[in-house]
Amino acid sequence: MKKYLISTSILSADFSKLGEDTQKVLKSGADMLHFDIMDNHYVENLTFGPIICKSLRNYGITAPIDIHLMIKPVDRIIPEFIKAGANIISFHPETSKHIDKTIQIIKNYGCKVGLVFNPTTSLNYLKYIINKIDRIVLMSVNPGFGGQLFIENIFDKIKDAKKIIDKSGYKIDLEIDGGININNISKISELGANIFVIGTAIFKEKNYKLIINKIKKKINLFNN
Repeated sequence: MKKYLISTSILSADFSKLGEDTQKVLKSGADMLHFDIMDNHYVENLTFGPIICKSLRNYGITAPIDIHLMIKPVDRIIPEFIKAGANIISFHPETSKHIDKTIQIIKNYGCKVGLVFNPTTSLNYLKYIINKIDRIVLMSVNPGFGGQLFIENIFDKIKDAKKIIDKSGYKIDLEIDGGININNISKISELGANIFVIGTAIFKEKNYKLIINKIKKKINLFNN
């Protein structure tokens, strides 16, 4: 049985009441929180660091925290996020001098690891490390900003990634990040993805529970 999960990107949340807003979205049916960590170097935006992760843990957030690192170099900051309460660390191959070493840093702290692919980044990296990762993350927008439109060419890449996972025989999640909404999530799930990063499409709505329920029905979550 495939486990579908909704990972809500807090980049779209209300930072004036972040603890309350994230707690609300989790109680409304989201499965985990997604942190977009940007450094104004690898991507042209600057967001936040480990202190936000630690603050939400201190607030009482117990749900899994899914960290997406868009920073270069990436290795030094990883332990800080894990100590702050991260459960999953995903990074881009372009941000690491030695991808295998970065994976080992994450694993040594007992954390799950994901490898993130930009829209035009080749999946060939997977050939050498697929037995060491827990998650493949496909960007369906160009990294750097929330609220972008889904790049439809990614549909073919989802198919390719799913074939690689199936052929490997490993239990690897396939996460799609960017531009997901109620109109395209059905097709994304049908192609093999099981984790959906959704920010704007949820946080822009007044009723989180209503929109999350609509999203779940689109992927038949209530029947899985």
